[in-house]
Amino acid sequence: MKVMAVGTPGASALARIGLATFGILALELALIRWMSGQIRIFAYFNNLILIGAFLGMGLGLALGQRRPRLHEWTLPGLLALSVPLAFSERLHLMHIQFPDAAISLWGADRALRPLFDAMSLLAFLGLFVSLVGVFVLAGSALGALFGQAGALRAYSADLLGSLLGVVVFTAATTLDAGPPVWFLVAGVPFAVLSRRWWSWAALAGVLTLAWHSAAGAYFSPYNRIDLEPMGSGYVLAVNRDFHQFMHDNSDANLLDPRSSDSERRSAFRRRLVYDAPFVVNPVRARALVVGAGTGNDVQAALRQGYGEVVSVDIDGRIIDLGRQFHPERPYDDPRAVPVVNDARAFFEQYRGAPFDAICYGLLDSHAMFSALSSLRLDNYVYTEEGIRAAWRHVSDRGHLSVSFSVFAGPWLADRLYWTIARATGFRPVMLYHGMHSGAMYLVARPSATLDLAPLASFERVTPTRSLDAVRTTSDDWPFLYIRPGVFPWAYLGVLSTVLALAFVSARRVFGARAVGTEFDALLFLVGAGFLLIETRGVTTLSLLFGSTWMVNAAVFAGILLVALVANLYVTRFGAPPLDICFVLLFASVAVLWVVDNSVLNRFDLPLRGVFGGVVNALPVGFAGVIVSTLLARSPNPTASLASNLLGSVVGGCLEYLSMVIGLRALALLALAIYLGAFFVLRRRGVTASVAWSAETAS
Repeated sequence: MKVMAVGTPGASALARIGLATFGILALELALIRWMSGQIRIFAYFNNLILIGAFLGMGLGLALGQRRPRLHEWTLPGLLALSVPLAFSERLHLMHIQFPDAAISLWGADRALRPLFDAMSLLAFLGLFVSLVGVFVLAGSALGALFGQAGALRAYSADLLGSLLGVVVFTAATTLDAGPPVWFLVAGVPFAVLSRRWWSWAALAGVLTLAWHSAAGAYFSPYNRIDLEPMGSGYVLAVNRDFHQFMHDNSDANLLDPRSSDSERRSAFRRRLVYDAPFVVNPVRARALVVGAGTGNDVQAALRQGYGEVVSVDIDGRIIDLGRQFHPERPYDDPRAVPVVNDARAFFEQYRGAPFDAICYGLLDSHAMFSALSSLRLDNYVYTEEGIRAAWRHVSDRGHLSVSFSVFAGPWLADRLYWTIARATGFRPVMLYHGMHSGAMYLVARPSATLDLAPLASFERVTPTRSLDAVRTTSDDWPFLYIRPGVFPWAYLGVLSTVLALAFVSARRVFGARAVGTEFDALLFLVGAGFLLIETRGVTTLSLLFGSTWMVNAAVFAGILLVALVANLYVTRFGAPPLDICFVLLFASVAVLWVVDNSVLNRFDLPLRGVFGGVVNALPVGFAGVIVSTLLARSPNPTASLASNLLGSVVGGCLEYLSMVIGLRALALLALAIYLGAFFVLRRRGVTASVAWSAETAS
């Protein structure tokens, strides 16, 4: 094995590669967070930001070979993108809507207005193209350096830089840092690599705009949070969407003599809606509130005399704001036990005494749980398996209450009704109270006695369709918000535009003959398959351990670490036979499809971690060995890595098929792509039995 002395040109190139990938990874995460908080639609589609980053990096890698100074304009390009983001409200970009009636989003359920929708779509695509341009410039830094230090060593530096980027950005997230810190972490590497005064000036401009955009907001690992006074309480918005109120439902406030009769009636009605899940059951020892937020439901349970109220919310910063600003101070009560966790993870991990009331407190997410997936943070909470996990913790005389906004229409109310019925084995009582277009579903144990008399003013409703006519949610298909019977034309249009942009750009960068000497079709297919198994792994592990930001950070770091270990193995011991690697990859992906996550959830957390980790790590490891081996044998490793990244763009677009075929089937789709890659390999006539020595691979 060759030893490279510190200070040699190769060692310098490795350090710069690591610095570049550190900056690229941090820039990805920073833009995902910032764009989600400045333009609300990106909070629901931040996986498209990641797809744009992959597309830009792939093109930039290929361009960087021919234009080694291109990366010097990364920060000026970022500054240009930052202007519309920082002033999104003044430019009327903050609330542009994604014009697709197939997905129910807050404020998106409306009659289509063709001109307005076309302008929104053009604005959306314009921002996407600008994002791609920034990563073309950033990725060109790798293209200029990758061929200077040997393929495998350069790839190790690439992975190590990305891993460090995840670690440092995770540390910043732990401190609830805001946009200026994110872009300081992401921007300094590019300023150092550029060594141009205008890069430092552009970075200063980006930081100024990022600071301006924060405008007194709070930042958690999940959300931008804005808090505004409203009457005796506050209104809280996340990612530019209304999220919840902090109401003062105390007797003193409701009986305020300064209030009019209509105001008092409205206030008492509001308090009844919050009290409803807790007033119907005379057994009131212990209550659990998931989606507790700032504490309205917690205070309602305390007001009804529950001896202990456990409150769960995934966003600890929102709990802290409730503790600090809620006018009734529910979290100051010693009976309140706040827990920061994902609701589904809490249900799976909890081993304590059962609860007499379990209340879903209008639990609704305004963010994605991962940039690799089209799932929202709350998707796994409202599946049949998720509700069944909650039902297991209801006491013999207890009940379960689910409150949810059914503004989208009867189809959503029906889907929730039948999902709850299948999960519990009992048809729930469905009551429409109207606050935030909300309905409440009540289901009780057979030995429980519920008194619905206090809720006589609520409208009792029944589902409009039978179970056979409704697609209920499951861990394999957790897409609660997909409207039945509506074709997603806008989704198809955006994804088709992304793929067309990738195709046209690749032909421009690599030349008209896309299968020529530069474009690597084999690594392109491997990249598409890898993104799918990576997505599948993230969703699986989030289901097993929770959709918290720390779990996702650990999963991302783990994927990079497994890929790094695979590359170091090939560097040290030589490239193994590719036929064997592909067979092992096929087998591991098949296992990924066969294993049912609900089976793994029956184990205790340590065993779940071992089994789930191994099942999801094996395909990543074998795919990593294949990528490293192919890079080592490539006559143009830079172009091959660029092709691999462009393949990830296709894999990211194919991930949206999970909305139709389910999540487990992504493994079969990845298997089909890997079979195609193996066919390309055999067509090339590569002798898979030849093992390269580490010396040759270096």
